[in-house]
Amino acid sequence: MDALKTLIESRRFELAITVLILVNAITLGLETAPSIMAAWGGLLLAVDRIILAVFVLELLARAVVYRGSFFRDPWRIFDLVVVGIALLPATGSLSVLRALRILRVLRLISIVPSLKRVVTGFISALPGMGSIVLLLGLVFYVFAVMATKLYGAQFPELFGDIGESLFTLFQVMTLEGWSDGVVRPVMEIHPLAWLFFIPFIVATSFTVLNLFIGVIVSAMEEEHEAEATAERKALQSDQDAILAELKALRAEVRQLARERG
Repeated sequence: MDALKTLIESRRFELAITVLILVNAITLGLETAPSIMAAWGGLLLAVDRIILAVFVLELLARAVVYRGSFFRDPWRIFDLVVVGIALLPATGSLSVLRALRILRVLRLISIVPSLKRVVTGFISALPGMGSIVLLLGLVFYVFAVMATKLYGAQFPELFGDIGESLFTLFQVMTLEGWSDGVVRPVMEIHPLAWLFFIPFIVATSFTVLNLFIGVIVSAMEEEHEAEATAERKALQSDQDAILAELKALRAEVRQLARERG
């Protein structure tokens, strides 16, 4: 059991799994090319099955080693779900599940520490992002009602109802064709329409959306600092243990010197 635990926690084992994930990503991509499948389809499918079998054996080994604590790690549960989806039958009405096999590539997140830190920081930022989403929703709703009242009669395809207005304002927020596709046609009938759209763009694209970036960056900095603090504590603990051993050795040397004296 100890030998198995040492194996699955070794750096070489993680590197091997990472290589298999990358190879699997390449084979799944090649399967989308009809010409390649016609020439090498059998080999690609065989490689895919072999890699999937390795992933299953890896998860079984981890389950044997960690037992009850296996499900306490969310990253292991993530790996289990991703691999489990690949084991579902993909025939008949479930043939759409074949496309979900590419989800196995996401296992890189649980293998590569830097990716894991990014995802952990993003997840920790979700509560703060919820407040920003609420604020953005309120801004959208207010401007959508105003746009429907102001421009719905002349531009029903853009602002005919609140749903159309929300979609059009979302396009304006993304700055995709907002000038020629939305604002300039409206300004031909309402020359002062820029007084409505410019504040909306400033409030959404340049202000609220940047709050998302600020919250995510702050959460990732906190995650990095927490990890650095844990590493410093571990290093300090090792140093304290070494100093304690040195003191004990010094005391033994002194004791031996006294006995000989």
